[in-house]
Amino acid sequence: MTNTVETGKPHRAEADFASASVPRHLLRGAIGLGLIVGSIALVPVAGPATLVAAPLSLVAFRGCPSCWMIGLAQTVSRGRLERSCADGACKLAPASPDSS
Repeated sequence: MTNTVETGKPHRAEADFASASVPRHLLRGAIGLGLIVGSIALVPVAGPATLVAAPLSLVAFRGCPSCWMIGLAQTVSRGRLERSCADGACKLAPASPDSS
């Protein structure tokens, strides 16, 4: 899906880290954090084999925890902010009701 911003440059939806909803995004974060913390906390009990769960958190985070934070910001702001560019300067502003 390609949207054209006012600058005429295409915006690729596949570059987003956002989820369909904020609760879904928070659930993904809780799963990712649980996998990281659980894998480290269980090392004394079950041995180093539990560290195998840590890389699975990357699937839940869709990359790293920073990627998850960027996705959270995108999910929250989706449809509420729009970028407008004029004379080489871009700014974010509240979305107008007719732009949806």
